[in-house]
Amino acid sequence: MYVVIGVLIVISFILICILVIYERQIRDICRQLHFLKEHESNMLITTEISRGSVKDLAELLNELLKKQKKERMESAHKEQVLSDTYTNLSHDIRTPLTSLDGYFQLLESAEHETDRKRYIGIIQERIESLKEMLEELFTYAKLQNKTYELTMECQNVNRILKETVCSYYDEWVQLGITSKFSITEETVWIWGNQQALRRIFQNIIKNGIDHGNKEIEIGLEKKNGQAELVFCNKIESVKQIDINRVFERFYKADEARSRSSTGLGLAIAKGFVDKMNGEIEACTKAERFCIRIRFQCEKNVNMYRKSEKGID
Repeated sequence: MYVVIGVLIVISFILICILVIYERQIRDICRQLHFLKEHESNMLITTEISRGSVKDLAELLNELLKKQKKERMESAHKEQVLSDTYTNLSHDIRTPLTSLDGYFQLLESAEHETDRKRYIGIIQERIESLKEMLEELFTYAKLQNKTYELTMECQNVNRILKETVCSYYDEWVQLGITSKFSITEETVWIWGNQQALRRIFQNIIKNGIDHGNKEIEIGLEKKNGQAELVFCNKIESVKQIDINRVFERFYKADEARSRSSTGLGLAIAKGFVDKMNGEIEACTKAERFCIRIRFQCEKNVNMYRKSEKGID
């Protein structure tokens, strides 16, 4: 009888000790949580008990703290991006707005019809430039939204590329730009978005025009099951371009030649390529600035061939 009582007493004492240890550990976790609530810190919850439910609780709390920290960092990054966007946009818009004000004053005081028509033409050009800037900003903002998705369909890259290139022919002739094309006769199909592809090609071509390049080379070939597009421009010096930054927002290799640009063109092109699971890279070689894009070719395209027949 006394042995049983003694065993029960010992067991009770052990249980009380365990409860005290657990109570002290819970109080310590609460103290740490109160500290983390009041202070910005990278600290994690620590425990003296490294097993059982207390360990599971500490691990779960640490996971939540890490997630919260990551969300804070992402929020701070978004705020910085937004601040940079406003700063750069205000800088880019200030020049055309200032010139608009000046030309409106000239238009108001102009006595001859010829001068008035010239000023109106310049004003319209500046307004179009502003519209393009705002459209680029809107597109870039959409691409930064992780929930934004493109409508994907099987696309004929040859057709879209040729249509885009043809739309720039008159401008190239006017600017004295020499063009060279190497587009495969084999129809290249990819899974993508037509408007996004067109925008990618337009932004890359416009980037070359904005930097005053007089030679442009555009190629498309089917290689190792991939559609590979190459856009090359002759440049004055490879040193003027930071290859590691060309796809950054607001990056401009030559500010003097990019006053009508937001510096978002190539960033938008990269955003669309990423959305379509493609690859894009830039390099400089032999006084050439080149952008190379790769998309996985679509194999099951028999159902599309009939509708595309004769277009190429």
